[in-house]
Amino acid sequence: MILDSFRLDGQAAVVTGAGRGLGAAIAVAFAEVGADVVIAARTADQLGTVAEQIRGVGGRAHVVAADLAHPADTAALAEQAVAAFGRLDIVVNNVGGAMPAPLLSTSTDALADAFSFNVLTAHALTTAAVPLMLAHSRGGAVINITSAVGRLAGRGFAAYGTAKAALAHYTRLCARDLSPRVRVNAIAPGAILTSSLDAVAANDDLRHSLEQATPLRRLGDPADVAAAAVYLASPAGGYLTGSVLEVDGGLIAPNMELPVPDL
Repeated sequence: MILDSFRLDGQAAVVTGAGRGLGAAIAVAFAEVGADVVIAARTADQLGTVAEQIRGVGGRAHVVAADLAHPADTAALAEQAVAAFGRLDIVVNNVGGAMPAPLLSTSTDALADAFSFNVLTAHALTTAAVPLMLAHSRGGAVINITSAVGRLAGRGFAAYGTAKAALAHYTRLCARDLSPRVRVNAIAPGAILTSSLDAVAANDDLRHSLEQATPLRRLGDPADVAAAAVYLASPAGGYLTGSVLEVDGGLIAPNMELPVPDL
């Protein structure tokens, strides 16, 4: 059965930024298809809620409350997966982000912070995880969460977009170095209805504007990204590495950018 190729039975995953939004949706989806999951984020209460959802679908959850802005803390999650579940098969580098700002208001420190939070954390966890994947499994899968803004140019996203573009190409380079035993792919979401878009969801006019600027005429749901993550992590996606799946409703231009005036 083709559906069997989407199963992750007996595998262990680490998902960063898993307290809410995309990370939470991915973690629960992994549990629904059989994986045990280490979930990590800063807020213990949110992680507790996600852990209950994982257990509710029959999975095992190991909770790590940590400030994942520090690459060393992110790297430590690999060993915790092996300690909790005896193996490590899948890593989802979802933690990241940066505040939008006009280019001339974006300091070099802000750019460096965005690169560290989005790229260095992913590199730290990936390089810590791969030796454990090879030691305890036949290989593994790494999934990096980038962004449509890493491909599309929108005003106000110099720091965030540059960091996400770097993460996308890091994915390709990493895939080349780690093949054939570890597959490395990425997902580039568009506008997804998580808490970061609460203001959009509450404003009918703004939401309609974004929907009309999206070829599929709707905003994304976290489940859209979670489904892509299951595909990339599972045997169903076993012939993909170095790929960036664009889960963005078909965007060819940003559907949202800061109202930065012309110079």
